[in-house]
Amino acid sequence: MARNKVQFQKGLSEAQFAILYGTEDQCREAVMRWRWPSGFVCPVCAGEHHSFVKTRALYQCTACRRQTSVIAGTIFAATKVPLCTWFRAMYHLTQSKGGISSIELGRRLGVTQTTAWKIKHKLMQAMMERDATKRLTGRIEIDDAYLGGERNGGKRGRGSPGKTPIVAAVETTPEGKPIRLKLRRVKGFRRAEIATLAQRNFHPASTVVSDGLRCFTGVGNAGCVHQLIITGPGRKAALNPAFKWVNTTLGNIKSAITGTYRAIRDKHAPRYLAEFEYPLQPQIRSRRHDATPRLCRSPNPTDAIPPPQIG
Repeated sequence: MARNKVQFQKGLSEAQFAILYGTEDQCREAVMRWRWPSGFVCPVCAGEHHSFVKTRALYQCTACRRQTSVIAGTIFAATKVPLCTWFRAMYHLTQSKGGISSIELGRRLGVTQTTAWKIKHKLMQAMMERDATKRLTGRIEIDDAYLGGERNGGKRGRGSPGKTPIVAAVETTPEGKPIRLKLRRVKGFRRAEIATLAQRNFHPASTVVSDGLRCFTGVGNAGCVHQLIITGPGRKAALNPAFKWVNTTLGNIKSAITGTYRAIRDKHAPRYLAEFEYPLQPQIRSRRHDATPRLCRSPNPTDAIPPPQIG
């Protein structure tokens, strides 16, 4: 069997990371470069002339006199944690395909579990928001799944307590090779819920391939072409080549969640799903060495690195 070039790419080693972002000054210079690639721009008047207040590490606009920190209005705003610690957290989250718990992250960063949890969730929220508006297009494999399982003495199957319903969708080439992934929590497997999901995440006129679950007919309400393939129950259905990548993705994610977290709370599920979705995006999957700076950079080079909206 031929070697998978994506799986065996080098990525960014810890030694290389230490050379690039090993000190606080290097991290601060990197944020400055990503936030203002063409030089300082005042967030109030867009002025470019400034002076630097060394005692407070602030940039002061010559025109309006506004003083601005390089981390103001970013994911690092008001943090008391050194930037190099944030950068190491980004490294561990972006280089690990199986996820990393806040306890383990705290050990590696040398901070408490509570601090590691807050850093991790801010970064996962940034992952979730970064590509949220990009829609899948072309051929899309879609399938349903649950996170969590049966509780002792509880109801089994669909609707049992402790389970979080999710939908996985994989955009593929006409030949069936994966391009982009979407993982979304839903309130339930109902036609109206799937229609809303498709309107937000699928480009109209896409061809959505699904199994016999009735709710997936809702993709037609979003202008998508629905291709129904009846698979039947059991292992044979999971091995159907029409759903190769969506089933592979769901299997990997469930194994990673069970091995790393054991269980996750329903209200945090979208962020954890984003943690697994982010490394599988095409820009990251084929350029894993660039995953850390890409997470920090704004999609629009003229914008500041936006702080995540954690509710």
